[in-house]
Amino acid sequence: MKNCLAELRDEKGWSQGDLAEKLGVSRQTINALERGKYDPSLPLAFKIARLFKRSIEEVFEPEEKLGKPLK
Repeated sequence: MKNCLAELRDEKGWSQGDLAEKLGVSRQTINALERGKYDPSLPLAFKIARLFKRSIEEVFEPEEKLGKPLK
């Protein structure tokens, strides 16, 4: 899953640790999310979207839909 988490975090001037603390997760979780190595749970996705005052779709985008790349 693609996301713009690093960009949103940078806009706020937050480190990965800062964001992790605000969300109640580890810094390693934030790193994995930003690198696309981990897909968030739905509750975490909502929490992230609310924190940045965005919709989930503005933060996260699936890489594929039904086995085909999205364009």
